[in-house]
Amino acid sequence: MSDLPSAESVAALVAQFERELAAAKSTREAQPIRDRYLGRKGSIVASWMQLVGSAPPDQRRNIGRYANELKQAIEARWSAYADAARDARPAGAVDVTLPGRVPLLGHRHPLTIVRDQLEEIFTRMGFAVVEGAEAEDDWHCFDALNMPAEHPARDMQDTLYLATPIAGDSGRADDVRTLLRTHTSSIQIRHMQTHQPPIRIVAPGRVYRRDDLDLTHSPAFAQIEALVVGEGISLADLKGTLLAFARQMFSPNVRVRFRPSFFPYTEPSAEIDLSCWQCDGAGCAMCKRTGWIELGGCGMVHPAVFEAVGYDPEKYTGFAWGIGIERVAILRYQVEDIRLFYENDLRFLEQFPN
Repeated sequence: MSDLPSAESVAALVAQFERELAAAKSTREAQPIRDRYLGRKGSIVASWMQLVGSAPPDQRRNIGRYANELKQAIEARWSAYADAARDARPAGAVDVTLPGRVPLLGHRHPLTIVRDQLEEIFTRMGFAVVEGAEAEDDWHCFDALNMPAEHPARDMQDTLYLATPIAGDSGRADDVRTLLRTHTSSIQIRHMQTHQPPIRIVAPGRVYRRDDLDLTHSPAFAQIEALVVGEGISLADLKGTLLAFARQMFSPNVRVRFRPSFFPYTEPSAEIDLSCWQCDGAGCAMCKRTGWIELGGCGMVHPAVFEAVGYDPEKYTGFAWGIGIERVAILRYQVEDIRLFYENDLRFLEQFPN
Protein backbone atom coordinates (compact mmCIF):
# COMPACT_ATOMS: atom_id res chain seq x y z
CA MET A 1 0.00 0.00 0.00
CA SER A 2 1.52 3.38 -1.04
CA ASP A 3 1.79 6.33 1.33
CA LEU A 4 -0.88 8.28 -0.56
CA PRO A 5 -4.52 7.13 -0.82
CA SER A 6 -5.25 4.96 -3.84
CA ALA A 7 -7.86 2.57 -5.18
CA GLU A 8 -5.86 -0.34 -3.75
CA SER A 9 -5.60 1.20 -0.28
CA VAL A 10 -9.36 1.93 -0.29
CA ALA A 11 -10.15 -1.71 -1.11
CA ALA A 12 -7.68 -2.97 1.50
CA LEU A 13 -9.10 -0.76 4.25
CA VAL A 14 -12.69 -1.69 3.43
CA ALA A 15 -11.79 -5.39 3.58
CA GLN A 16 -9.99 -4.86 6.87
CA PHE A 17 -13.01 -3.01 8.29
CA GLU A 18 -15.31 -5.89 7.28
CA ARG A 19 -13.07 -8.44 9.03
CA GLU A 20 -12.89 -6.42 12.26
CA LEU A 21 -16.65 -5.82 12.19
CA ALA A 22 -17.34 -9.53 11.70
CA ALA A 23 -15.17 -10.33 14.72
CA ALA A 24 -17.05 -7.94 17.01
CA LYS A 25 -19.35 -9.76 19.46
CA SER A 26 -21.75 -6.85 20.09
CA THR A 27 -22.60 -3.37 18.93
CA ARG A 28 -20.68 -2.11 21.98
CA GLU A 29 -17.48 -3.74 20.65
CA ALA A 30 -18.26 -2.62 17.07
CA GLN A 31 -18.68 1.08 17.93
CA PRO A 32 -14.95 1.76 18.58
CA ILE A 33 -14.10 0.00 15.28
CA ARG A 34 -16.46 2.28 13.41
CA ASP A 35 -15.02 5.36 15.19
CA ARG A 36 -11.45 4.37 14.26
CA TYR A 37 -12.38 4.56 10.57
CA LEU A 38 -15.08 7.27 10.54
CA GLY A 39 -14.61 9.35 13.69
CA ARG A 40 -14.47 13.12 13.32
CA LYS A 41 -11.02 13.36 14.90
CA GLY A 42 -8.07 10.99 14.54
CA SER A 43 -9.84 8.49 12.27
CA ILE A 44 -8.46 7.13 8.99
CA VAL A 45 -10.97 9.07 6.89
CA ALA A 46 -10.26 12.26 8.84
CA SER A 47 -6.50 11.87 8.33
CA TRP A 48 -7.04 11.40 4.57
CA MET A 49 -9.14 14.55 4.45
CA GLN A 50 -6.32 16.47 6.17
CA LEU A 51 -3.90 15.32 3.44
CA VAL A 52 -5.89 17.26 0.87
CA GLY A 53 -4.71 20.62 2.23
CA SER A 54 -1.02 19.69 2.40
CA ALA A 55 -0.73 17.65 -0.82
CA PRO A 56 0.64 19.07 -4.09
CA PRO A 57 -2.09 20.69 -6.20
CA ASP A 58 -2.01 17.95 -8.87
CA GLN A 59 -2.70 15.24 -6.25
CA ARG A 60 -5.42 16.91 -4.19
CA ARG A 61 -8.26 15.82 -6.47
CA ASN A 62 -7.34 12.12 -6.31
CA ILE A 63 -6.77 12.19 -2.57
CA GLY A 64 -10.18 13.81 -1.98
CA ARG A 65 -11.88 11.30 -4.29
CA TYR A 66 -10.33 8.27 -2.54
CA ALA A 67 -11.12 9.70 0.90
CA ASN A 68 -14.79 10.09 -0.10
CA GLU A 69 -14.88 6.59 -1.58
CA LEU A 70 -13.49 5.13 1.65
CA LYS A 71 -15.98 7.14 3.74
CA GLN A 72 -18.98 6.04 1.67
CA ALA A 73 -17.90 2.39 1.65
CA ILE A 74 -17.36 2.29 5.43
CA GLU A 75 -20.69 4.09 6.08
CA ALA A 76 -22.56 1.62 3.86
CA ARG A 77 -21.10 -1.40 5.62
CA TRP A 78 -21.71 0.09 9.07
CA SER A 79 -25.34 0.86 8.19
CA ALA A 80 -25.86 -2.72 6.99
CA TYR A 81 -24.26 -4.06 10.17
CA ALA A 82 -26.45 -1.87 12.43
CA ASP A 83 -29.63 -2.89 10.55
CA ALA A 84 -28.74 -6.55 10.85
CA ALA A 85 -28.01 -6.24 14.57
CA ARG A 86 -31.32 -4.47 15.16
CA ASP A 87 -33.29 -7.07 13.19
CA ALA A 88 -31.59 -9.89 15.11
CA ARG A 89 -32.93 -8.67 18.45
CA PRO A 90 -36.21 -10.26 19.60
CA ALA A 91 -39.27 -8.01 19.46
CA GLY A 92 -39.44 -5.85 22.56
CA ALA A 93 -35.93 -6.74 23.70
CA VAL A 94 -33.85 -4.14 25.49
CA ASP A 95 -30.43 -3.30 24.12
CA VAL A 96 -28.35 -3.46 27.29
CA THR A 97 -25.42 -1.86 25.49
CA LEU A 98 -27.25 1.47 25.20
CA PRO A 99 -26.32 4.13 27.77
CA GLY A 100 -28.78 4.38 30.65
CA ARG A 101 -31.21 7.26 31.12
CA VAL A 102 -30.76 9.32 34.25
CA PRO A 103 -34.16 9.41 36.03
CA LEU A 104 -35.63 12.76 36.96
CA LEU A 105 -35.44 13.30 40.70
CA GLY A 106 -38.09 15.23 42.56
CA HIS A 107 -37.44 18.04 45.02
CA ARG A 108 -38.71 18.45 48.53
CA HIS A 109 -40.98 21.45 48.91
CA PRO A 110 -39.21 24.48 50.44
CA LEU A 111 -41.67 24.50 53.35
CA THR A 112 -40.89 20.83 54.01
CA ILE A 113 -37.17 21.66 53.96
CA VAL A 114 -37.65 24.47 56.48
CA ARG A 115 -39.87 22.35 58.74
CA ASP A 116 -37.29 19.54 58.75
CA GLN A 117 -34.55 22.04 59.63
CA LEU A 118 -36.62 23.49 62.47
CA GLU A 119 -37.35 20.05 63.90
CA GLU A 120 -33.70 19.05 63.60
CA ILE A 121 -32.52 22.13 65.50
CA PHE A 122 -34.98 21.66 68.36
CA THR A 123 -34.58 17.91 68.66
CA ARG A 124 -30.84 18.55 69.13
CA MET A 125 -31.85 20.82 72.02
CA GLY A 126 -33.81 17.99 73.62
CA PHE A 127 -37.30 18.87 72.39
CA ALA A 128 -39.76 16.15 71.35
CA VAL A 129 -41.87 16.67 68.21
CA VAL A 130 -45.61 16.27 68.90
CA GLU A 131 -48.46 16.42 66.37
CA GLY A 132 -52.25 16.50 66.65
CA ALA A 133 -55.56 16.64 64.79
CA GLU A 134 -56.39 19.68 62.64
CA ALA A 135 -60.10 19.49 63.58
CA GLU A 136 -60.38 20.57 67.21
CA ASP A 137 -62.94 21.52 69.83
CA ASP A 138 -63.13 25.06 71.15
CA TRP A 139 -62.14 24.07 74.70
CA HIS A 140 -58.68 22.84 73.69
CA CYS A 141 -58.22 25.62 71.14
CA PHE A 142 -59.52 28.54 73.23
CA ASP A 143 -60.93 27.99 76.73
CA ALA A 144 -57.96 26.04 78.07
CA LEU A 145 -55.68 28.75 76.68
CA ASN A 146 -57.34 31.46 78.78
CA MET A 147 -59.40 32.86 75.91
CA PRO A 148 -62.92 33.62 77.13
CA ALA A 149 -65.94 33.42 74.87
CA GLU A 150 -65.86 37.14 74.04
CA HIS A 151 -62.19 37.13 72.97
CA PRO A 152 -61.70 38.56 69.41
CA ALA A 153 -59.77 35.46 68.29
CA ARG A 154 -62.95 33.45 68.70
CA ASP A 155 -64.92 35.65 66.33
CA MET A 156 -66.35 33.98 63.23
CA GLN A 157 -64.26 36.35 61.09
CA ASP A 158 -61.08 34.64 62.33
CA THR A 159 -62.09 31.04 63.06
CA LEU A 160 -63.44 28.42 60.67
CA TYR A 161 -66.14 26.46 62.53
CA LEU A 162 -67.34 23.06 61.31
CA ALA A 163 -70.97 22.08 60.99
CA THR A 164 -70.33 18.49 62.13
CA PRO A 165 -69.33 18.29 65.82
CA ILE A 166 -66.64 15.99 67.16
CA ALA A 167 -66.58 14.38 70.59
CA GLY A 168 -64.92 16.64 73.14
CA ASP A 169 -63.03 15.51 76.22
CA SER A 170 -62.94 18.71 78.22
CA GLY A 171 -65.38 17.39 80.80
CA ARG A 172 -67.84 20.25 80.21
CA ALA A 173 -71.53 19.55 80.35
CA ASP A 174 -72.43 21.96 77.53
CA ASP A 175 -72.01 21.23 73.84
CA VAL A 176 -68.55 21.49 72.31
CA ARG A 177 -68.13 23.52 69.13
CA THR A 178 -65.89 22.08 66.44
CA LEU A 179 -63.43 24.11 64.39
CA LEU A 180 -60.28 23.98 62.31
CA ARG A 181 -57.49 24.82 64.72
CA THR A 182 -56.23 28.39 64.53
CA HIS A 183 -52.90 27.50 66.16
CA THR A 184 -51.05 24.40 67.29
CA SER A 185 -51.32 25.43 70.95
CA SER A 186 -54.17 22.93 71.24
CA ILE A 187 -51.53 20.19 70.81
CA GLN A 188 -49.75 21.55 73.87
CA ILE A 189 -52.95 21.44 75.93
CA ARG A 190 -53.63 17.81 74.99
CA HIS A 191 -50.02 16.88 75.73
CA MET A 192 -50.13 18.49 79.18
CA GLN A 193 -53.37 16.64 79.96
CA THR A 194 -51.61 13.29 79.52
CA HIS A 195 -48.06 14.11 80.69
CA GLN A 196 -46.56 15.51 83.85
CA PRO A 197 -43.66 18.00 83.94
CA PRO A 198 -40.91 18.33 82.98
CA ILE A 199 -42.10 18.92 79.41
CA ARG A 200 -40.11 20.11 76.41
CA ILE A 201 -41.98 19.83 73.10
CA VAL A 202 -42.38 21.51 69.72
CA ALA A 203 -45.71 21.25 67.89
CA PRO A 204 -45.55 21.81 64.11
CA GLY A 205 -48.61 21.65 61.87
CA ARG A 206 -51.05 23.35 59.56
CA VAL A 207 -53.50 25.92 60.95
CA TYR A 208 -56.50 27.74 59.48
CA ARG A 209 -57.89 31.26 59.74
CA ARG A 210 -60.30 33.49 57.87
CA ASP A 211 -57.59 35.44 56.02
CA ASP A 212 -57.57 36.58 52.41
CA LEU A 213 -54.72 35.23 50.29
CA ASP A 214 -52.25 38.02 49.51
CA LEU A 215 -48.51 38.71 49.58
CA THR A 216 -48.13 37.93 53.28
CA HIS A 217 -51.31 36.10 54.36
CA SER A 218 -52.94 32.76 53.67
CA PRO A 219 -56.08 31.10 55.07
CA ALA A 220 -54.04 27.91 55.59
CA PHE A 221 -50.44 28.03 56.72
CA ALA A 222 -47.98 26.14 58.92
CA GLN A 223 -46.79 26.96 62.42
CA ILE A 224 -44.33 25.52 64.87
CA GLU A 225 -44.90 26.22 68.56
CA ALA A 226 -42.83 25.24 71.57
CA LEU A 227 -43.63 24.57 75.21
CA VAL A 228 -41.28 24.07 78.13
CA VAL A 229 -42.66 23.37 81.62
CA GLY A 230 -40.76 22.57 84.79
CA GLU A 231 -39.60 23.98 88.09
CA GLY A 232 -37.64 27.20 87.98
CA ILE A 233 -38.15 27.95 84.26
CA SER A 234 -37.52 31.66 83.64
CA LEU A 235 -37.75 34.31 80.96
CA ALA A 236 -33.96 34.06 80.58
CA ASP A 237 -34.39 30.40 79.55
CA LEU A 238 -36.88 31.49 76.90
CA LYS A 239 -34.58 34.14 75.44
CA GLY A 240 -31.55 31.84 75.52
CA THR A 241 -33.46 29.10 73.67
CA LEU A 242 -34.65 31.49 70.97
CA LEU A 243 -31.18 32.99 70.59
CA ALA A 244 -29.63 29.53 70.12
CA PHE A 245 -32.29 28.69 67.54
CA ALA A 246 -31.89 31.95 65.60
CA ARG A 247 -28.11 31.58 65.40
CA GLN A 248 -28.43 28.07 63.97
CA MET A 249 -31.25 28.90 61.57
CA PHE A 250 -30.23 32.32 60.26
CA SER A 251 -26.79 33.63 61.27
CA PRO A 252 -24.26 32.99 64.07
CA ASN A 253 -24.14 36.76 64.69
CA VAL A 254 -27.87 37.40 65.02
CA ARG A 255 -29.24 39.09 68.17
CA VAL A 256 -32.67 38.69 69.78
CA ARG A 257 -34.82 41.35 71.41
CA PHE A 258 -38.25 41.19 73.06
CA ARG A 259 -40.94 43.85 72.63
CA PRO A 260 -43.80 43.86 75.17
CA SER A 261 -47.03 42.46 73.77
CA PHE A 262 -50.20 40.67 74.89
CA PHE A 263 -51.35 37.08 74.43
CA PRO A 264 -54.05 35.64 76.71
CA TYR A 265 -52.13 32.39 77.31
CA THR A 266 -48.79 33.97 78.35
CA GLU A 267 -47.83 36.55 80.97
CA PRO A 268 -45.58 38.39 80.43
CA SER A 269 -45.83 38.27 76.64
CA ALA A 270 -43.48 39.58 73.96
CA GLU A 271 -42.91 39.86 70.24
CA ILE A 272 -39.65 38.30 69.02
CA ASP A 273 -37.36 40.46 66.88
CA LEU A 274 -34.09 39.35 65.27
CA SER A 275 -31.31 41.70 64.26
CA CYS A 276 -31.04 41.82 60.47
CA TRP A 277 -28.27 39.45 59.39
CA GLN A 278 -27.97 41.12 55.99
CA CYS A 279 -26.90 44.51 57.32
CA ASP A 280 -26.03 43.57 60.94
CA GLY A 281 -28.63 46.01 62.21
CA ALA A 282 -27.49 49.01 60.16
CA GLY A 283 -30.69 49.11 58.09
CA CYS A 284 -31.39 47.70 54.62
CA ALA A 285 -34.28 46.76 52.33
CA MET A 286 -34.69 43.37 53.99
CA CYS A 287 -35.37 44.86 57.44
CA LYS A 288 -37.16 47.92 56.01
CA ARG A 289 -34.36 50.17 57.26
CA THR A 290 -35.10 49.34 60.91
CA GLY A 291 -32.26 46.91 61.58
CA TRP A 292 -34.71 44.38 63.08
CA ILE A 293 -36.98 41.64 61.68
CA GLU A 294 -40.14 40.46 63.42
CA LEU A 295 -40.31 36.68 63.86
CA GLY A 296 -43.22 35.69 66.15
CA GLY A 297 -44.68 35.78 69.64
CA CYS A 298 -43.61 34.31 72.97
CA GLY A 299 -44.03 34.55 76.72
CA MET A 300 -44.24 32.78 80.08
CA VAL A 301 -47.19 30.38 80.33
CA HIS A 302 -50.17 31.98 82.10
CA PRO A 303 -51.08 30.34 85.44
CA ALA A 304 -54.66 29.95 84.18
CA VAL A 305 -53.40 27.56 81.46
CA PHE A 306 -51.70 25.39 84.09
CA GLU A 307 -54.89 25.34 86.16
CA ALA A 308 -56.91 24.21 83.12
CA VAL A 309 -54.73 21.11 82.67
CA GLY A 310 -54.34 20.34 86.35
CA TYR A 311 -50.82 21.65 86.96
CA ASP A 312 -49.90 23.51 90.14
CA PRO A 313 -48.99 27.08 89.03
CA GLU A 314 -47.27 27.63 92.39
CA LYS A 315 -44.87 24.79 91.64
CA TYR A 316 -44.36 24.93 87.88
CA THR A 317 -43.47 27.67 85.44
CA GLY A 318 -42.91 27.47 81.73
CA PHE A 319 -42.50 29.35 78.49
CA ALA A 320 -44.06 29.07 75.04
CA TRP A 321 -43.49 30.63 71.65
CA GLY A 322 -44.85 30.29 68.13
CA ILE A 323 -43.56 31.20 64.68
CA GLY A 324 -44.88 30.67 61.15
CA ILE A 325 -42.95 28.17 59.03
CA GLU A 326 -43.75 30.23 55.92
CA ARG A 327 -42.38 33.26 57.77
CA VAL A 328 -39.09 31.48 58.40
CA ALA A 329 -38.95 30.33 54.75
CA ILE A 330 -39.61 33.87 53.50
CA LEU A 331 -36.76 35.22 55.64
CA ARG A 332 -34.37 32.38 54.89
CA TYR A 333 -34.87 32.36 51.10
CA GLN A 334 -35.82 36.04 50.59
CA VAL A 335 -39.18 35.23 48.97
CA GLU A 336 -41.46 38.26 48.69
CA ASP A 337 -44.79 36.54 47.95
CA ILE A 338 -46.15 33.76 50.19
CA ARG A 339 -48.39 32.57 47.35
CA LEU A 340 -45.36 31.21 45.48
CA PHE A 341 -45.16 28.39 48.03
CA TYR A 342 -48.62 27.12 47.01
CA GLU A 343 -48.72 27.57 43.21
CA ASN A 344 -46.70 24.43 42.36
CA ASP A 345 -44.58 26.26 39.79
CA LEU A 346 -41.59 23.98 39.13
CA ARG A 347 -39.48 26.92 38.01
CA PHE A 348 -39.79 28.26 41.55
CA LEU A 349 -39.66 24.99 43.49
CA GLU A 350 -36.55 23.63 41.73
CA GLN A 351 -34.44 26.56 42.99
CA PHE A 352 -34.25 25.20 46.51
CA PRO A 353 -31.67 22.71 47.81
CA ASN A 354 -33.04 19.22 48.22
